[in-house]
Amino acid sequence: MNLPNKLTVSRFALTVLFLWALFSPIPFNDTLALIFFCVASFTDYLDGSISRRHGLVTNFGILMDPLADKVLVCSAFIAFVESTHLNPGAPVKVAAWMVIIIVARELAITGMRLLAASKNIVIAADNLGKLKTVFQIVTIIALLVTDAANEWSPWLQNLFQPWVARFAQIALWVTVALTAVSGLIYLWRNRAVYLSDA
Repeated sequence: MNLPNKLTVSRFALTVLFLWALFSPIPFNDTLALIFFCVASFTDYLDGSISRRHGLVTNFGILMDPLADKVLVCSAFIAFVESTHLNPGAPVKVAAWMVIIIVARELAITGMRLLAASKNIVIAADNLGKLKTVFQIVTIIALLVTDAANEWSPWLQNLFQPWVARFAQIALWVTVALTAVSGLIYLWRNRAVYLSDA
């Protein structure tokens, strides 16, 4: 197994560690969850960069890299909804309907890509989809920082808390909009894949 594929597999393991830290009662668990998520997100950039630069693109990577990304992102958003239920007095981080849009879009696109692959058609990610992914990751990091800052020293709290929570909510709305719009455009542009024998 080459290095990019090892990094892809490590993202699954880091997702498990991220979820464990997020719901763990240990001290600084939110900070630990933030670190695990950031490292996992960096492996996404790293494996793609290395595979393209050194010509290490494999069928395993083509299938598992986007799957690992979606598992990481969807797990994070679902976990935010779950953490709200576990802390009834806490403010809602992410509404359930937002997560439904995000997860439904990722499942639909993944299904369409698998269908295309069965017909020997490769569907590349478009720029709007890549922008959506960036916003998803930035939003998750901002939401994690909002909680993690409570574990930091007072001067770090004063540095981050006045604006990060507000930024996270704005980024969340942009993310949901981008996710929905990019998904609809993607499905429409590639409708021949699933309507060819309808």
